[in-house]
Amino acid sequence: MQFQIYWTKINKIIDETPEVKTYLVDIPDGYTWEAGAHIHLGLKGFNEGEKPNRGLVRHMSISTLPRENAIGITTRIREQCSEFKSILRGLQVGDEVAVFKTHCNVPLKRENKNIYLLSSGVGLATFRPIVLEYLERPDNINQIYSLNIDSSKNYLFKNIFTTDHSKNFTAKFVDNRKDYYEAVNNLAADNAGLYYIVGSDEFLKQNIEVLLEKGIQPDQIMLDKRERQLPDFLPINS
Repeated sequence: MQFQIYWTKINKIIDETPEVKTYLVDIPDGYTWEAGAHIHLGLKGFNEGEKPNRGLVRHMSISTLPRENAIGITTRIREQCSEFKSILRGLQVGDEVAVFKTHCNVPLKRENKNIYLLSSGVGLATFRPIVLEYLERPDNINQIYSLNIDSSKNYLFKNIFTTDHSKNFTAKFVDNRKDYYEAVNNLAADNAGLYYIVGSDEFLKQNIEVLLEKGIQPDQIMLDKRERQLPDFLPINS
């Protein structure tokens, strides 16, 4: 399958926390996406051999909206990290990266329901543009409630993820599993809500287990996974 690869430049690097950085890269002409989308990010050399070097490519959520005039990639880079993250950490403003194959698995649904955004750590980056879009245009959404667990306590995007009752938006951060799953249990009392989950596969499975036990249906659970991957996480409705 052919797809276009765009080489573009990093125009800003933001240190969000001691371990989390946001890379803002120039938007190629005509390139667009929707809130909740992800992109493939390639580093120099990824496509130089006969076969692509998959170690130099990552599937990353876009943490910005097109109107912010940059493709935002927010990621945690620990001291001990992969080759990809190690190279990324060394890049500077002006360096080139490749972007390609944008896709959205978690679009903002406007179905006159309550929406619950459940995330772990830097998974919140996926929800940043979704929340921005909602705050700008809340049509056909009752309310949004964001719940994020981050044991580092360096909570991300606090300027956006701040409770605003006038806009029916609630943001809650917790730093431990007990408080987090207690909150998920309480939220799952809404058996008509839509539940978006972003985090590790283990995190997804634990949340899904809680939601299903409370009677939430698989079609109310939104995962940042391709359709072919969903059966690995959700029971298929017969």
